[in-house]
Amino acid sequence: MAKTTTATLIAATNEFQRTLLQWYRANARPLPWREAPSLYKTVVSEFMLQQTQVKTVLPYFARWLDALPDFGALAAASEGRVLKLWEGLGYYSRARNLHRLAQAIAACPSPPRTPGEWRELPGVGPYTAAAITSISFGAPAACVDGNVVRILARLTANPAEFRDSATAAKVFTPVAEALLPAAAPGDHNQAMMELGATVCFRQNPLCLTCPVRAFCAAARRGEPEAFPRLAPKVMEQRSVTRVWCERGGALLLHRSAAGARRLANMHELPTAEQVGLDLGSAARGELLAKKRRGITRYQITESIHAAPPALAARKITNPELGWVQLAELEAITLSGPHRRWLSEILARRR
Repeated sequence: MAKTTTATLIAATNEFQRTLLQWYRANARPLPWREAPSLYKTVVSEFMLQQTQVKTVLPYFARWLDALPDFGALAAASEGRVLKLWEGLGYYSRARNLHRLAQAIAACPSPPRTPGEWRELPGVGPYTAAAITSISFGAPAACVDGNVVRILARLTANPAEFRDSATAAKVFTPVAEALLPAAAPGDHNQAMMELGATVCFRQNPLCLTCPVRAFCAAARRGEPEAFPRLAPKVMEQRSVTRVWCERGGALLLHRSAAGARRLANMHELPTAEQVGLDLGSAARGELLAKKRRGITRYQITESIHAAPPALAARKITNPELGWVQLAELEAITLSGPHRRWLSEILARRR
C-alpha cells in the first residue's frame, strides 16, 4: 500500500465522510430500492446488481416486486416461476440462491442482522453481507466491490499491480473500514457505490465534478486512469456449433438437467454433439447466425446452422432434448442470449 497517501487520506477521514455524504444526499439517483426502502428490496436489488448494470436491472426489479412482493411470496414460489422472472439477467445461480435465501428467512422468527449471519445464507459473500446489513440495520461493515476498489486505488494512488479485483479488494478493505462512519454506514457505502457508478468511471472519470477530488492522489498526479493496476485478463477462445431444427411448428431445444451446475432446467438451442452430429455435418447447414459473447474468462463464438433434413425425422433418444411448439416459446425459460437469438432468427424466417 502507498503508505503516505493512505495515511493522508485516513487523517482526513471526518472531512472525507462529510463531503461524500453531503454530495450523496444531494445527488443520489432515485432508484426504486431506495424509495420506501425495505430489507426485501435491498436484498433483491443486491442480488440483481451482482455483475449487472443498474439500467439493466430496473425493469426486472419492477417486474419482480409486482410478482413477488416479499420474502414469503418468494419463498412460496416455484423455482420455474423464479427463473422465468429472472430470465435475461444471466448468472442464474443468483436467482436460485435468492430463492433459497428467502425460504431460509421465511422460516426464521426474525431476519439475521449481522454480516456473519448473512454470510451463512445462500449466495451471500462479504460484499453482499456488508451492503445488506449496513443499509438495513446500520451494521458497521464496509462494502468493497470493483467500484470501491477503483475509488480507493485512485484516492491513495496505490502503485501495486493486482492479479484481479477480488485480490485488490482484500488489500483495500482495511482502508474502506477506516473510512466508514459509525453514524451512517449504509449511506456511506451507497455513496461510495454511487460515486463509482456515476463519477469515478473506469475510463474518462469526471474528475472536475468529483466531490472528493481534493482527497484524490491520482487526480493530483493527473493520471486517475492509471489506477487500479490490474493484471490483464487472459481470455480463452472457444467455439460452439449449434443447430436449428424445426418440425411441424416445433423447435428442437436442449433443457439442462435439474442438477446441472449451470443453467439447470433452462432451455437453449442444442449443440451439434447433443443431437448426435459431427461438427463437419452440422456446419454444412445454412449459417443462420454467428454470435460472440464473453462469459467470465471465455470469449465464445457460437455458430447456429440449419439442421440437415434427416434430423427432424430422427427419433430423439437424448432425454434432455425435446420439441417445443413455436407458439409456446414465450412460456418456457430460455437463457437470455438464446431468447434473443430465437427471436431474431424467427423474425427473419417468417
